[in-house]
Amino acid sequence: MFKPRFTTYACALVSYLFFLCLSANAQPFWVQEIHWKQLMDGMYYVELNAPDTSVVNDSRLSILKLDPRQLNFEFLTASEHGLKERTAPDWATEFNKNVIINAGMYDYNKSRSNQGYMKNYKHYNNREKSPYNNAMLCMHPKDTTQQAFEIMDITCQNWESLKPNYHSYCQVMRMMSCEAVGMEFKKRPDQSCSMIIAGTDMQGNIYILFTRSPYTHLAMIKYLQGLPLNLRTTAYLEGGPEASLYINTGDTIIAKYGSYVSNTCNNDNNDHFWEIPNVIAISSKK
Repeated sequence: MFKPRFTTYACALVSYLFFLCLSANAQPFWVQEIHWKQLMDGMYYVELNAPDTSVVNDSRLSILKLDPRQLNFEFLTASEHGLKERTAPDWATEFNKNVIINAGMYDYNKSRSNQGYMKNYKHYNNREKSPYNNAMLCMHPKDTTQQAFEIMDITCQNWESLKPNYHSYCQVMRMMSCEAVGMEFKKRPDQSCSMIIAGTDMQGNIYILFTRSPYTHLAMIKYLQGLPLNLRTTAYLEGGPEASLYINTGDTIIAKYGSYVSNTCNNDNNDHFWEIPNVIAISSKK
């Protein structure tokens, strides 16, 4: 059927204007391409220069990309293992794990319990759900066809209906929503610190980001949104000298620990891993 030339031009113009609108609203990438180094099956690593220079250290971002289909995930806690805190390398050595990171912030009580709901199968580290932390780390699905590790935004996913789906959970502070919207952090918007973060993309990959150099949460959200990774729900796991990233694949060891917290520990002097009570442990399925 013959289409009038005016209609064709009008459609082209509308399409062009729509493209311009999308381009204007898109978050510009501060790095165009990421060159991952494979550490083992399902595990990739890269270090990037942050878009802005920090007040101390090297202003580098360490990023670990994980494919949950090829890796095992587990919570290890002092409350379940002798009320004994351990450094990240000690957790890895004692339990034969390839990667150890923080499993969220914790209270300074006897068991060093998580600041929110946390359970591992039948063991409860903390039975109380926090009204403030809106990200949930989920492990050990009851249906083995489901993803081995998921980061759930419990404001856009129904926690009560999904709760029976996994054996293990850890409630943590949300940084970006399921729609990649950054949190406002109104309480302490200017606080900067070393930090470790966990996030997920649209394909279900898990990303662990560590920085020794301190940045504010709002700056880090901007950096996350500016990565070409299509990140969605992300969670703040820990900051300051407790922030730990330890990787040991046999032929590669990467050891990262934090230091700086503005107003309370505003220095870059920490030279060792701190003992921490609750960790995420990752290992190869092979």
